[in-house]
Amino acid sequence: MTEDGRLAIGQLAHRLGVPVRTVRFWSDEGLVDPPSRSAGGYRLYDADAVARLDLVRTLRELGLGLAAIRELLARRRTVAEVAAEHVRALDAEIRLLRLRRTLLRFVATAGTTTEEMRIVHDLGTLSARERQQLIDEFVERAFAGLPDDAPGAGIAAGMRTLPAELPEEPTPEQVGAWLELARLVADPSFADRVREMAVAGAGATPEEPDTLGADAGRMVSLGRRGLDGGVVPGTRAAEALVAEWLGDVSPARRAELADRLATFTDARVERYWQLLGVLNGWPPFEPSVPAVEWWIAALRAVN
Repeated sequence: MTEDGRLAIGQLAHRLGVPVRTVRFWSDEGLVDPPSRSAGGYRLYDADAVARLDLVRTLRELGLGLAAIRELLARRRTVAEVAAEHVRALDAEIRLLRLRRTLLRFVATAGTTTEEMRIVHDLGTLSARERQQLIDEFVERAFAGLPDDAPGAGIAAGMRTLPAELPEEPTPEQVGAWLELARLVADPSFADRVREMAVAGAGATPEEPDTLGADAGRMVSLGRRGLDGGVVPGTRAAEALVAEWLGDVSPARRAELADRLATFTDARVERYWQLLGVLNGWPPFEPSVPAVEWWIAALRAVN
């Protein structure tokens, strides 16, 4: 220290608890006024420079970047503004770290394959907007060219309801659902199948506007009864259920209804909604596709 209290760069670095090269870098970046020089050409820092660099060290330890520190020191921004921005950045980083922690837990316990681990990693680095874009691109592939008011295109809005932001601490079940959903919407055959259903719905006639209308619930209930009872399509017990639901129905009508059910029945589509339910925290629902598939077989099993 000189007689007037100025510190050499090594002395200042020791006081701040940082390497000499860091003090030199901060000085060269203009975070303090250019220091004076000793007769031997060494940098000397006065009390104002020491106090300023002590503040810089504190702000750096809090994680602020040099650009933000420079604006704060130049009084172009207040401490409160800089702190608020930093809080937002830290919140985003914490959310990402929590998500990565959950992803790693999922990988550690789920017997994840190499390909699945790559997808998990990719999804973990996506922003909320990019995650939503995965769904939007799938919907665009499935519904491109269909009028917005077409009956069969009405499910498009629902298929965009993937939450834009996963829970801050998603459960392993939600991570698994997220992974499965990403694989599903990336499958071109799934988009083709959804489009097939939408086109068929758009072409429905007033005489047959949808698959079953208000009678769908009763049909599913009877189909579950058949499944639970081990009723084989084509047997007398199966025909009794057909009669209970439809009464006396012609073979042509049975075949027509079976084809219609097959057009609008796909386990993957139902699984899509189940996965959305897991991600959104919706109450789980019992799958209906197995019951409908039983009906397709029963209606086609004409003796």
